[in-house]
Amino acid sequence: MMPELGKYAVAVLSSYAVSLGLILALVALTLRRARRVRADLEKVEERVKRG
Repeated sequence: MMPELGKYAVAVLSSYAVSLGLILALVALTLRRARRVRADLEKVEERVKRG
């Protein structure tokens, strides 16, 4: 159930949309970086095992 927002509906809903988009972008960037860091760590660990 959505509250009555009156003349502010567009501003409020677009603010929610922008906020949600930014949160999703941050999550995606964080997951991408985590994969890259994990791969780098595995390379370093492999070098240490060989060395």
